[in-house]
Amino acid sequence: MASAALPEAVEPKKKGNVRFAFACAILASMTSILLGYDIGVMSGASLYIKKDLNISDVQLEVLMGILNVYSLVGSFAAGRTSDWIGRRYTIVFAAVIFFAGAFLMGFAVNYAMLMFGRFVAGVGVGYALMIAPVYTAELSPASARGFLTSFPEVFINFGILLGYVSNYAFSRLPLRLGWRVMLGIGAAPSVVLALMVLGMPESPRWLVMKGRLADAKVVLGKTSDTPEEAAERLADIKAAAGIPAELDGDVVAVPRRESNEEARVWKELILSPTPAVRRILLSGLGIHFFQQASGIDAVVLYSPRVFKSAGITSDNKLLGTTCAVGVTKTLFILVATFLLDKVGRRPLLLSSVAGMIFSLAGLATGLTVIGHHPDAKVPWAIGVAIASTMAYVAFFSIGLGPITWVYSSEIFPLQVRALGCALGVATNRVTSGVISMTFISLSNAITIGGAFFLYAGIAALAWVFFFTFLPETRGRTLEAMTKLFGATDEDDLKPQDGATKDKKQLEMASAAN
Repeated sequence: MASAALPEAVEPKKKGNVRFAFACAILASMTSILLGYDIGVMSGASLYIKKDLNISDVQLEVLMGILNVYSLVGSFAAGRTSDWIGRRYTIVFAAVIFFAGAFLMGFAVNYAMLMFGRFVAGVGVGYALMIAPVYTAELSPASARGFLTSFPEVFINFGILLGYVSNYAFSRLPLRLGWRVMLGIGAAPSVVLALMVLGMPESPRWLVMKGRLADAKVVLGKTSDTPEEAAERLADIKAAAGIPAELDGDVVAVPRRESNEEARVWKELILSPTPAVRRILLSGLGIHFFQQASGIDAVVLYSPRVFKSAGITSDNKLLGTTCAVGVTKTLFILVATFLLDKVGRRPLLLSSVAGMIFSLAGLATGLTVIGHHPDAKVPWAIGVAIASTMAYVAFFSIGLGPITWVYSSEIFPLQVRALGCALGVATNRVTSGVISMTFISLSNAITIGGAFFLYAGIAALAWVFFFTFLPETRGRTLEAMTKLFGATDEDDLKPQDGATKDKKQLEMASAAN
């Protein structure tokens, strides 16, 4: 079996002082609140938008899911932007864009303006989703990387909960005002976030790529368990970036970037990758696809509709029960952050998806029974549907939710990391958009119970994929990941095409200085 041949993970070192890395990871990951808030607030605001703007179900599901498609613009632009201006300023840029989008949505006077606001906000979400996990993974020591890199998912869940609470708090406002306040108030956190992020350090890996070794040493010294680990991480990053080990100094000469460098990155990752990089790409895209294809957005975005199908009719009760979903997700994601570096990614992922399969089957069964008795309440089926919904979000939050971002941010080699993560986010958002924009139509076509039976089948396929393809990464340095996926010593992070030429340019520049 493929998984049997996988090398065992290295036992992580005993955690030292990671408070500085902890604080930076929190600030960077707070960008994820922006996406979470939008998901949560739209689940309730959609009830009032439909009434106020008098739009159809199709217009509503497009409005709900289109932000995920718009975020593709941000996720692809973020890779180049973060390589150009740095990871830190890219986070600030994401917050500014989302502020503009939330402002436009809050003051929307019609459907077209609301859609434009969602386009702008979607670009900001795409930036945030791509850059937060990359920055945190590049900053974190191996011993705490799973814990710290799971923070974006923690804050997505916290944002969802805030969105649900906002729905409940402003639901009593007049119809024309209520949903606009729900959407517009999301602009406030982005201002605070942009100001706070300016106090963070830059990613040490980006600093090395720019030749700023002294600055990188300072950051690594503050975020490593020991001075020896800081030196080892610096040496690994230099090797991955193609900088000779003997080349040292505060600022070293970096070869001029060639016009074909971007094409070379695409070649190394997409067009002619090594077997190890091909497996990394398949794993990174696969985990993003299955995270969304297993139906999480159908539950989170349309939870009021799901609970209405389960027999809860009052708006207040619908929004109150939806808040319980948000609380459940947030509590279990916090549990997951402490288990990632102790239990490991693989066991947590497989047990999480197994629980999701049974929960989705239970939810589908309950909703199907309720659907077959439209004129009578079936208490046990209602109870099964509600309990299965809570169990599903709990299982998702303790494994597949956070591990997707942790895993995809740590497996790509440095040279292709920005592009690899951007492709992962793109896969995630496209799949999420398809689920969000088809759920109502799918439910009408095969019943809401049938839709969740379909998601249960997809989750079963996900379990098989994860068991077969994904090795354990706990305790590994980012620079050692390719060996987990089958790379040999000869081709592990091997310079390709112009990389050898770059190394010679570095050595010549060093000699000239």
